Amino acid sequence: MNSQGIAILGSTGSIGCNTLRVIETLGSTRFRVVALGAGKNIEVLANQVARHLPEVVSVETEAAAHALRAQLFERDVDLPRIVVGVAGLVEIAEHPEARCVVSAAVGAVGLVPTLRALEAGKRVALANKETLVMAGELMTQAARASGAELLPVDSEHNALHQCLRGEERAEVRRIILTASGGPFRSKSRTEMEQASVSDALRHPTWNMGAKITIDSATLMNKGLEVIEAHWLFGFAADQIGIVVHPESVVHSMIELIDGSVIAQMGVTDMRHAIQYALTFPERHSCELPALDLTALSALHFEPPDLDRFPCIALAYRALKEGGTLPAALNAANEEAVRAFIDERICLTDIPRVIASVLDAHPTKPATDLATILDTDEAARLSAAAEIESLSKLSNVHAVS
Repeated sequence: MNSQGIAILGSTGSIGCNTLRVIETLGSTRFRVVALGAGKNIEVLANQVARHLPEVVSVETEAAAHALRAQLFERDVDLPRIVVGVAGLVEIAEHPEARCVVSAAVGAVGLVPTLRALEAGKRVALANKETLVMAGELMTQAARASGAELLPVDSEHNALHQCLRGEERAEVRRIILTASGGPFRSKSRTEMEQASVSDALRHPTWNMGAKITIDSATLMNKGLEVIEAHWLFGFAADQIGIVVHPESVVHSMIELIDGSVIAQMGVTDMRHAIQYALTFPERHSCELPALDLTALSALHFEPPDLDRFPCIALAYRALKEGGTLPAALNAANEEAVRAFIDERICLTDIPRVIASVLDAHPTKPATDLATILDTDEAARLSAAAEIESLSKLSNVHAVS
């Protein structure tokens, strides 16, 4: 059996690194890495290149390319072809020998490369939720036109994919996303207002990158997942529910029209979802331990607190109104999260920034890439202005 070529966008992040671990476990006779796309984490990327010997590698800047060449020279590794920027990521996504593209680059940077991979008819293992939030209609249309497969890697959507497998769509009443609740599940609004960046990065169950972890702290990650689920599975907003489940053992559920509920359960490790997306429709043994049900003392479920976590309602609003509003939501959230990490605003300012951008946004049909990219740029400018205003207000209060 010929090995299947794999390209990874975001290879040095959490999902990218775990994808390479899965590939190593499954063996080179099944998969081979043909292309890697990364940003500025050159030391990790150099180690990945030395181990997997891809043909093409993409980095964010020319300076990063120079640094990568130097590190590979020190390791005595033959240089792959090195490309740069978004154009470089597109080249990774369109690599002719890549049958599957793992889209794990964080944020809007993954939009165009992922679209190009779908247009090229490749299987896309999608971990970049922002892509479907910004341009779900374009992405799904591209997949239908080319025959590309779009398989989710996010643990919740991967779980839904497994739960829906073999079920008649008309017999499914709703789908239910689970949320850990993040580090502030049991905290007061005052504690959230005073939360530091390190507090927000202290996720109770998952080890993820900074942006995704902050999204988990505000529960915007769940709001984005609601929009993503709509495009992946075709359910309307009122058919997509959220339940807080702090143990993170049940990854998601579906409710059938007769009241039956089917849940997907497993250990809290992304390698399971990654392997499922790579090998679907087959299943293979996994190096992860099986879930030990006898070790579970209890499983808890509770509704999300929409007063303390208003990002959820903002995401539902964007999905229901549609058009370019979800793209504006995503851009505003990215800018607000970056401002919080830079300690320019507080955690509870993040939904304030997003709401301000949505209120000012002139929604248009999201039918072409140019409109979506224009929306992204305009929303970031609008968010920057609101962040500046909140930052000045915070400084005034600090002085007084």
